[in-house]
Amino acid sequence: MKVGIDATPLLGPRTGVGQYTAGLVEGLQALAGGPELVLVPFTWRGARDLPAAVALGPRASAGRRRVPARALQAAWARLEVPPVEWLAGRLDCFHATNFVAPPARRARVAVTVHDLTFRTHPELVTPASARYRRLVPRSLARAAVVCVPTAAVAAELADAYGVVPDRLVVTPLGVRDAYRRAAAPPAAWLARRGLPSGYVLFAGSREPRKNLPVLLDAYRELLAQGAGPPPLVLAGPAGWGPALDLAGLPAGMVVTAGYLADDELARVTAGAAALAFPSAVEGFGLPPLEALACGVPVVASDLPALREVLGPHAAFAPAGDAAALAAALAKTLAAEPDEAAAGARRAHAARFTWRACAEATLAAYRRAVAA
Repeated sequence: MKVGIDATPLLGPRTGVGQYTAGLVEGLQALAGGPELVLVPFTWRGARDLPAAVALGPRASAGRRRVPARALQAAWARLEVPPVEWLAGRLDCFHATNFVAPPARRARVAVTVHDLTFRTHPELVTPASARYRRLVPRSLARAAVVCVPTAAVAAELADAYGVVPDRLVVTPLGVRDAYRRAAAPPAAWLARRGLPSGYVLFAGSREPRKNLPVLLDAYRELLAQGAGPPPLVLAGPAGWGPALDLAGLPAGMVVTAGYLADDELARVTAGAAALAFPSAVEGFGLPPLEALACGVPVVASDLPALREVLGPHAAFAPAGDAAALAAALAKTLAAEPDEAAAGARRAHAARFTWRACAEATLAAYRRAVAA
């Protein structure tokens, strides 16, 4: 089977969709008897940056045409041209990894819809993501199979767009081995990167849907109670949206680590006293799952997808409730270290692998081709 994959998310700093695409491509290449892959970045840069972004094995190649992504999306929002074969050549299946499925001449199409933030919380997305309100319905009409990271997203899609269960395939994300192997780094290693030796970690892009103002309000609540929480480290791309308001927080209480390479982020995660994940909406929640793989306690928003992924191994607070988040953080930070609980977190996260994601996705391709 020859499968084309939208590789655009692999280029530039990796957000969640980029991590998903990279893990999936690596997992598919590792499968015995897996498909032949053609990685197609929908960007004017074309494929020139792909070799540095992901390892291409003997069964993988890169598309060669260069086309601006915005021009393609504008065309695909209204027309059935250009077909994906014009960019990738002959295919049995094309996998649109990031919401937007192109038209195809003969190839069957699979599309991954990661969440419905663009529909349920349009005020929390960029103008580019807001265009998904037009593009996703067309993508769903073009796709033989729709991949989703959780059953929670599958239920939302069925309710919002009437996608029937036979077309939905849940393909949970995986955790890289770097997190399973990671150990808390020594203070000197952290100091060289401007990080404190004890901290609560937030990992992810700084954007409105991540609810960072609520986390800062929770910290103000803890300080007002005299709880004396450790510093908060923000790791991840700068993202977009209003600048964070640090008023009322002591100097050094909030430390910006910026974007970290995978291995560095794994070590920083392993050294955290806890990971805070206060999102307003999520389709999966990879950073808290990665924290569980390190044995680190997690405090997260009480959202269906996060409940599904994290199970009983996280403390939950209603999304947007700073007082409840502060209480959950205080309880988590006050708890004595528990090796049995840490082992249970690691065991839970061990169920999520990129190989399993690749196997489920390959089954989706086969279903699409047979449809």
